[in-house]
Amino acid sequence: MRLAVFDLDGTITRHDTLIPYIATCLRHWPWRWAGVLRALPPLAAFAVGGIDRGRLKSSLIKGTLGGLSRSEIARCTQKFVPDVLASRLFADAAAKIAEHRNAGDRLVLMSASTDLYVPAIGRALGFDEVICTGVRWEGDRLRGELTTPNRRGKEKAHCFTVLRERYPNLRTFAYGNATSDLEHLRLAEQGFLVNGSASARRKAATLGIATVEWR
Repeated sequence: MRLAVFDLDGTITRHDTLIPYIATCLRHWPWRWAGVLRALPPLAAFAVGGIDRGRLKSSLIKGTLGGLSRSEIARCTQKFVPDVLASRLFADAAAKIAEHRNAGDRLVLMSASTDLYVPAIGRALGFDEVICTGVRWEGDRLRGELTTPNRRGKEKAHCFTVLRERYPNLRTFAYGNATSDLEHLRLAEQGFLVNGSASARRKAATLGIATVEWR
């Protein structure tokens, strides 16, 4: 058995998943698109380094989905996940996940995307464990603040280190697509940069991280 850790957005899926998820939800409540306007000041602050990605993500979720009930969010997720599986996956990613599963490896999905839908994607793809960014609820209603650090960059590397400590005897594989993923890919015995940008590939080369192209 080995430990295989996969990023989600851009690694397993072809694109980011948060905006498509919000769009799926707002088909039912199109007037909520006006909530995007509430995210414009945080977006401007993010652009000049005034806030981080986590606060920007929280602002977008609060503005568009805040106040929805657990059952309403669950219905959105039930519609979104089959669409992801049907049309948003890299075929090579699905094949690699199946390869690890068939080998009896421990599969972990580790994503900066949120627990509104990432655990459901993980279950659908047969992952044993999911680590992602938590979002706050107040009773039955979604608030939207983050309940965990944004699982990106150094935080993802920290989560990966904790995983290695939990499974000290397992050889580690890790797959990610972004420059920020190099933080944890370098910690794996075999790290793979998937479909990375030119600058990410150059940096991966200096760190001894393999690069692969998935379609």
